[in-house]
Amino acid sequence: MSEATLSGTRPDGAQPGGGGRSGKSLGENLGEQPGDCALRAEALRFAYPGRAPTFEDISLSIRPREIVCLLGGSGCGKSTLLRVLAGLQAPSSGAISFLGAPLREPSPRSALVFQQASLLPWLTVAGNVGFGLDFARQPAIARAAHAERVQQAIAAVGLAGSERRYPAALSGGMAQRVALARALARQPELLFADEPFSALDAITRAEMQTLLVEVVHQWHSAVLLVTHDIDEAILVADRIVLMGGQPGRIVREWQVDLPHPRLAHAAAIGALRLEILAALLDERAGA
Repeated sequence: MSEATLSGTRPDGAQPGGGGRSGKSLGENLGEQPGDCALRAEALRFAYPGRAPTFEDISLSIRPREIVCLLGGSGCGKSTLLRVLAGLQAPSSGAISFLGAPLREPSPRSALVFQQASLLPWLTVAGNVGFGLDFARQPAIARAAHAERVQQAIAAVGLAGSERRYPAALSGGMAQRVALARALARQPELLFADEPFSALDAITRAEMQTLLVEVVHQWHSAVLLVTHDIDEAILVADRIVLMGGQPGRIVREWQVDLPHPRLAHAAAIGALRLEILAALLDERAGA
């Protein structure tokens, strides 16, 4: 496995085992300029009132059309970080910009997918996918464009022909496809996904992971995917960011340049998995 294929760095830009922080942000260490980022966060800290910080000193950037997996064990604050980055919660300190503008609330140019599909049982598949497109905060679109977006999103997740089915008639995997289509119908620049496949069986989960990669490339969206599953991160991500500690912080990151489908590269996947697992164990041992 060559350095050009898989590389791991600490958030200070040093190679693993190196010493000292450079004082630069993560984005600067990657040679990025502000205009290169779909989302950029600097020195984020979050704490509930009267409690210790959930995370602190978090700097993170996501490039357009990049899939970034935020990986970490339970309790490290990764889901809370996703909510802060999506504008659902305000950070205690630090700054977030989305598409070059300060982010202080959820943007209509982003979308979210959660662990549960949360479909409305009285709406059909088409109704659920189109739900919210005509909300006041969404850009106004004509009725024909609304219908076209819904149809395109349903087709993209492989559910063409199921438009009139109700949630009660859907499997867990189909319901999560509808949730993904609902997000895609917003034509997001950035998709936030909080462990969206964790409740699915192994086969359906693998199918959904492949589908996610395909549709975000087709729709030219960036993705921030929260997961605790090392294999999922390796199979999906362009870049893996490891979060750990209490309060949570970014520990390491890896650029993953393996072509898709990645199961054809078993040796490289296995080596990277062991490296990430070792980093997780080192972090827990030092906590």
